[in-house]
Amino acid sequence: MFKNTPNPPTPDDHTSRCQSANAKKLDDAATRALDYYLKPSADKEPSDTLNTLFVIAPNVDAECLLANLSETLASANAMVSDLAFDLEGSRRHIAQGSSK
Repeated sequence: MFKNTPNPPTPDDHTSRCQSANAKKLDDAATRALDYYLKPSADKEPSDTLNTLFVIAPNVDAECLLANLSETLASANAMVSDLAFDLEGSRRHIAQGSSK
C-alpha cells in the first residue's frame, strides 16, 4: 500500500552543544536547590539559645529518664485520685477515668 505522507524522521541520539549545556545548567541548579533545602551542613554548631521548653541533658541514660517519668506519672495519678474523692457524679467518673 502506498502512503501519501513521508515516513517520520528517525530520532537521533545527537544533541546540540547548546542543549547539552542547558541540561547541565538545569541539573546543576536542581542539585544546588536540593542541597540547600535537604542536605544538612556539617559546619553548623548547636546554638546556645534553644527554642524548646525542656531540654534533656545528653549524658542522662534512658533508665534514669524512664524512672523519672514513672515517678511523675505516679504523682499525677495520686493527685487526680485525691481530687476524685472530693467530687461527685459524672465529674468524679471523669477524674477516675483520667487517673487510669
